[in-house]
Amino acid sequence: MTTEKNRLYFGDNLEVLREYVPSESVDLVYLDPPFNSNRNYSVIFSKNDAVDDAAAAQIEAFEDTWRWTHVTEQQYMDFVTTASSNAAQALTSFHTLLGKNDAMAYLVNMAPRLVELHRVLKSTGSLFLHCDPTMSHYLKILLDAIFGPKNFRNEIVWKRSATKGDARRKLGRNHDIVLYYTKSPSAHFAMQFTEHSDSYKTTFKYDDGDGRGPYASAPLDSPSPRPNLTFEYKGYQPPSNGWRVDPDEMARLDADGRLIFPKSQAGRIRRKLFQNEQPGVPIDDVWTDLPPISSQDAERLGYPTQKPLRLLERIITMASKPGDVVLDPFCGCGTTVDAAQKLGRRWVGIDITYIAIDLIVKRLQHTYGDDIRDTFSVSGIPYDLAAAQAMFDKNAFEFERWAVSLIGAQPNEKQVGDKGIDGVGRFALDGKGGIGRILVSVKGGKTINPAMARDLDGTVTQHGAEMGILITLVPATRGVQEVIDHGGTWTLPANGQVFPRLQHITVRELLQGKEPLRPPMHRPYIEAKRQRKKSGQMDLF
Repeated sequence: MTTEKNRLYFGDNLEVLREYVPSESVDLVYLDPPFNSNRNYSVIFSKNDAVDDAAAAQIEAFEDTWRWTHVTEQQYMDFVTTASSNAAQALTSFHTLLGKNDAMAYLVNMAPRLVELHRVLKSTGSLFLHCDPTMSHYLKILLDAIFGPKNFRNEIVWKRSATKGDARRKLGRNHDIVLYYTKSPSAHFAMQFTEHSDSYKTTFKYDDGDGRGPYASAPLDSPSPRPNLTFEYKGYQPPSNGWRVDPDEMARLDADGRLIFPKSQAGRIRRKLFQNEQPGVPIDDVWTDLPPISSQDAERLGYPTQKPLRLLERIITMASKPGDVVLDPFCGCGTTVDAAQKLGRRWVGIDITYIAIDLIVKRLQHTYGDDIRDTFSVSGIPYDLAAAQAMFDKNAFEFERWAVSLIGAQPNEKQVGDKGIDGVGRFALDGKGGIGRILVSVKGGKTINPAMARDLDGTVTQHGAEMGILITLVPATRGVQEVIDHGGTWTLPANGQVFPRLQHITVRELLQGKEPLRPPMHRPYIEAKRQRKKSGQMDLF
């Protein structure tokens, strides 16, 4: 198997695709982009709200709301003047139909990304776009323009068990759409099957006790039946319309013990149809057997719009082979990445929010063990002070989330109204179910002052937290350090260990491997179910 590392990118997928993903390098693309639902989605950090109200906090992961702005106008003009004629014409037609509204802004955002995804696909590659009826009809036309109508394969309907909508006004909505396109007619495809019904299984009522299991009695057919073969076989006369298999094939079936001979030579020879050799029922384009993730599922990670692992396993198995490269440009909590890893595919994941990247890394480590970290690279995350400064300059909120994650704490729910607290770390307080808290404040500016440390001190007291940690880009001034040094100590009831009540640490120190003094922290995300490697299973890398 290849030793090439899998790749996880933090950043805008359009920029990442253009800069880092070569043309015709990907075998399968699955994307579950925003649906233009006009909603904000949050990550949930606890399955048990009763344990600790604060631990049930949610972090806004992404905003699925689109507005037409002057930036959108420029993006539209750039696309229609540079894209292929079909794609440009499709977007121009949408503009004529829709005008300058939220739906059009969404399509302007999606169009160049779909063009790039077509570019990176191999000629044998496939694309599955997961959406809902809000925009599926527009996206299908856009995909027709980019991939060509002849490369449309299916509009898959995935039935969710939960119905949404106002039943007093219209029918409830309980399905998503998955648009399936290939880059060419030579794309890889492997039919998937579901189990036969119980009533079908009861037809396998014979068993010779030879270890091959139950079988049914079936007509003597060949894959390409040929009637009117009138030869005799072992004295048995052919039926009135002749045998449907030739003598050589009849002899092979007989030698393999697959023929059922009648008691009378006037009867018809039949064939044994073994139950364990039947592939099941071929799936169609309506998928009702893959329920969504419920609030009680062990698979649930609390990420908005999380899709079940079985859904991605089906798509990946159907449209790729072991060792192929799977790309998810909106990888969210990493279900596509997890499924690709499990099935022995290579993968590339991209997401624009740091909370998603951090969650995926921890999901993979918990599911496959810490050694998995050596098999993939993470790009776009700072590994030195200059990159950390650049991240702060570009997006201070994502910088704060990244810095909080460096000490294993949970980032704050939102940027405004946070009272100077950017994250919370949690730990076992006394061995009796009690939860202790460490409040984290992040300052990315070029100067810090003692008031910042005093604010942290006051907030720790006000919220009844046990400790506070101040993370900064620049070293502490003497005044800041004096406030920290006079913050007192706190003793862990479980074992009497003493910790500084307030601490300061720089980003440089964290990147160099230094950590603040603190008790063992609870993981900040809901943990994925760990995969157990079967005995004798080959390494995927």
